[in-house]
Amino acid sequence: MNRIGYYIREGVDSIFNHGLISFATICVILACLLIMGSFASVALNVNHIIGTLEDQVSILCFVDDKWSETEARSLEKQLLAVDNVSSVTFVTRTQALEEYLGQLEESPLFEEVEPTILRDRYLVYLKDISIMAGTQARLKDIPGIARVNAHLGIAQGMVSMRRIVNVVSVVMILLLMAVSTFIMANTLRLAAFTRRNEVAIVRMIGATNSFIRGPFNVEGMILGLTGSLIAYLAQWLLYIAITGRIAGSSISFLDIIPFAELALPLLACFLVIGLLVAIFGSRIAIRNYMRI
Repeated sequence: MNRIGYYIREGVDSIFNHGLISFATICVILACLLIMGSFASVALNVNHIIGTLEDQVSILCFVDDKWSETEARSLEKQLLAVDNVSSVTFVTRTQALEEYLGQLEESPLFEEVEPTILRDRYLVYLKDISIMAGTQARLKDIPGIARVNAHLGIAQGMVSMRRIVNVVSVVMILLLMAVSTFIMANTLRLAAFTRRNEVAIVRMIGATNSFIRGPFNVEGMILGLTGSLIAYLAQWLLYIAITGRIAGSSISFLDIIPFAELALPLLACFLVIGLLVAIFGSRIAIRNYMRI
């Protein structure tokens, strides 16, 4: 307990004794986490919007026009039994005609059109649109299904966009973590440099490496936690401000994730990243002085 108290006392004293460096370290962590959090929030929302659009993508299965409505409805269980099918919606000929006419301007040319010219059909929704082509092939093999229309190009475009967003997000977050660690290590190295004589003396009288690192680790952890909490509050205010602007703009139809759903995961990530960056930065900063 005495050793822990010493670590805490020395770490806190070092923060106040090197106030400018401590402030710079907190600002570095704040800036990097804010950029990281903003980028991650955008990536999560893009993924969420793409996922919502994916849920609306369906395969259109036309029933053989020789089949009656009752026979066509009997195909539902077979369609649901196909792997990757999440749900199906049956559309009668009459409903299909009404939907088609609803998209056209009123014209006497279509007043005498009979529903029999169309086919009963199913809207088939998928669990994973990345394997839509395979699902389309299996749906074609069901007896009674005359034709299957699938928007493979749209589905592939959404899948590709999701993959690009995920890859770019991971790369940017890892890059920012590396930059944060490097900058923080350099700022803490300045603090270690001013205490190099003290470290050398303690080292020569037999202090262990862990004893010497202790105050620096505590200092880094305090700075990391402080920067993380300030960054979290800034991210919260920024997210609320931006989503408020979106809600009052022409793109309010976008399905934005409420901050309440991101609050706890974002806080946990900020704290963990802040601590990791601080600990690694502290170790890098003191490494050269441990060789004395």
